[in-house]
Amino acid sequence: MSIKIGIIGAGGMANYHIPGFRKAGGEVIAIADVNREAAARVAAKYDIPQVYSSVARMLSGVRGLNAVSIITPNKFHKPLAMQALAAGKHVFCEKPPALNAAEMIAMRQAAAKARRRLMFDFNNRARPESFAMMDYIGKGTVGRINSAQALWIRRTGIPGFGGWFTTRALSGGGPVIDLLHMIDLALYFMGYPEPAWVLGQTFDDFISNKAFKGPWGLPDVARGITNVEAAAHGFVRFKSGQVLFLRNSWAEMNAREEVSVTFQGQKAGGCIKRLFGRDGLDDTSIDSCDLYVQEHGRSVNRTIVTEPDPTMGRIRAAMNFVLTLAGQEEPLNTPDEAVKLMKIIDAIYASARTGAPVRVK
Repeated sequence: MSIKIGIIGAGGMANYHIPGFRKAGGEVIAIADVNREAAARVAAKYDIPQVYSSVARMLSGVRGLNAVSIITPNKFHKPLAMQALAAGKHVFCEKPPALNAAEMIAMRQAAAKARRRLMFDFNNRARPESFAMMDYIGKGTVGRINSAQALWIRRTGIPGFGGWFTTRALSGGGPVIDLLHMIDLALYFMGYPEPAWVLGQTFDDFISNKAFKGPWGLPDVARGITNVEAAAHGFVRFKSGQVLFLRNSWAEMNAREEVSVTFQGQKAGGCIKRLFGRDGLDDTSIDSCDLYVQEHGRSVNRTIVTEPDPTMGRIRAAMNFVLTLAGQEEPLNTPDEAVKLMKIIDAIYASARTGAPVRVK
């Protein structure tokens, strides 16, 4: 059976979702956006036959529609996912899953009630380096991961001023929630343990300084709101005794942008890393994937060679959604994992507000 998909939102990530769905054998048959002209442009580019300005009309009017892909500002992830699940559609949603854990719990309940798949574009799990590292972790080469460090840091990477990225009511937060991928990837490598305590601190030193604006994002909105953090640091202790350090920034005094997860296991350590030539631009990126082991009384670093992927797993993640619906692959992520992730993010912000560790319930 062919999986028939409708796109909700004509944003830039459609340029990855649509090719990924099609590469896995899915059919993209409709697109909806409140800006019908934007939807029509994407439809013309990708030869999508049906265009809507109303999500409700697309959900009710497209015959045989099995699933939707949500590509909208963060505030709309939950209501659109709930609407699609209630209509009996499977859902693939851009990150973050929701604005907070309470929203994500409601989405998980709706997916269970509807008996439909709810998955998210945690595309860094689908990078070649991540697949390779998970092979070693899954085969026992690493052992239990005791500790990990998750970084997505930028020096000048604020995605515009006054747009939805910098408006907390629309985004849920700044780089902690926008650049959550490495937090998720570290948790994935660690087996997604249950968080117990979180200590976090946010900083907003440069959040209104246009010298720290990045080369991507949205145009500035003159009378818009900029009320999110510029950087954050955090520490998570899990019920298992494992620990995670995290650091996310749009604007912080770093040498350059770095995207990495490093971990220390009982049998081996490891690191996957991407260095960017310019904050927010991928065209000069360099990827690495390494294991750190002891062999014959010596410290040995193993370099794992993987194929380059300039899309950072975005197309492969979309493929996994279709292949999961077709019964050909296991899902790369689950709603249970998304709930844990959002609880950690909530706790980082709560700890930063209170100045004290936060117990995760």
